[in-house]
Amino acid sequence: MRAYALWTMGFLVLAALSVPGAASQRASVPTLRANGMRMQERILRLAEFGRDPRGGVSRVAFTEADRQGRAYIISLMRELGLAVRIDPAGNIIGRREGLEPQLPPIAFGSHIDSVPNGGRYDGVVGVIGALECIQVLTEHGITTRHPLEVIVFAAEEGGLFGSRAMIGAVTPEALDVVSQSGMTVREGIRAIGGDPERLAEAVRRPGEITAFLELHVEQGGTLEAEGVPIGVVEGIVGINRWDVEIEGFANHAGTTPMNQRRDALVAAAELILAVNRVVTTVPGRQVGTVGRIEAEPGAINVIPGRVRMSVELRDLSAEKIEQLFERIREEAHAIEQRRGVTITFTPIDATAVPALMDARVRRLIAETAQELGLRVLSLPSGAGHDAQNMARIAPTGMIFVPSVGGISHAPQEYTRPEDLANGATVLVHTIVKIDRGALSRK
Repeated sequence: MRAYALWTMGFLVLAALSVPGAASQRASVPTLRANGMRMQERILRLAEFGRDPRGGVSRVAFTEADRQGRAYIISLMRELGLAVRIDPAGNIIGRREGLEPQLPPIAFGSHIDSVPNGGRYDGVVGVIGALECIQVLTEHGITTRHPLEVIVFAAEEGGLFGSRAMIGAVTPEALDVVSQSGMTVREGIRAIGGDPERLAEAVRRPGEITAFLELHVEQGGTLEAEGVPIGVVEGIVGINRWDVEIEGFANHAGTTPMNQRRDALVAAAELILAVNRVVTTVPGRQVGTVGRIEAEPGAINVIPGRVRMSVELRDLSAEKIEQLFERIREEAHAIEQRRGVTITFTPIDATAVPALMDARVRRLIAETAQELGLRVLSLPSGAGHDAQNMARIAPTGMIFVPSVGGISHAPQEYTRPEDLANGATVLVHTIVKIDRGALSRK
């Protein structure tokens, strides 16, 4: 049975928070430890909003379940004494004032929207963990110098919309995209209390946030396999997506000879294999996926005349993603010539740029975990996160905790209470250190 030192240690002496006018004063502060069972209880309570009969959670952005979940989080924020507002992008921001309210805030959080029939922990751990940090600070009577902001980003699963809006990266066209809720993004933002006509007011500029931190489940099996409780994220992959349309010619399946067919589905099958071949024959950790496909007219006795499908590429290098896409387009051109079809790629306006985490924040997270007796492992994130957008405007870091079995985006997604506590404990200590000026000394 794994036993983390965090659960057995008594007290850790910390330097006192800086107090205006008494810079030399120092005092001991009791160990700040998160309550994993309290976090678990809140996670399970939130999972009731959008509970799926298949066993998971379907709290898709902008839906009634999403709105109910957001209301629950807002109620927790208010119970903890946070001043709550919803910005024009629909992001929920809970603020705790500091001793020096003119200082830029330290921000931390994640998202609560889910994929259809997803898990209970993706994103949610970062939000509940952020609220746990606020509660632990309050229980110990600690007021930071900097204001603290807990951010619940809107529509993360729909293309990191909330954090993209916060950095001013949302285009007018993106607002007209139909989301999984069936509403356009514009309609969805209104439904959750935002105002798409005032998105400029949601933008935060470089320097307006001291640092941003995101606690998250790993969504992979590396930490569990290595027996390491804390992951320090090196960087987050870029994600590029395209809608692909293949136009052939629908014709009778019984009377059209094989050598006279312009079968869009056969062309799509060749393109899917080409995507896999291109991605796997280049050295590196890049991945490529065709996750959606639809053939028309969809009759058993008709040659498919049109196929719509998706292509997604992920890597830490935007240049490599572009190189892979060019090779895929070359393969597509050869398929067009061979199969007598036309293939059109249309970029989806949900692209996430690759982002390296701030080296100072990474070192601080690792040092903090080690001081708490927790082993750490540096690793990249193959999933997209709001932190990759926030990294464009503030020093940013991510803390991973283990996902049991490496399962995510599925009903079986699970993270143990002790791992929840470890992650939130590292997070709160990191917040305190940043508040005391640790980044300026790195």
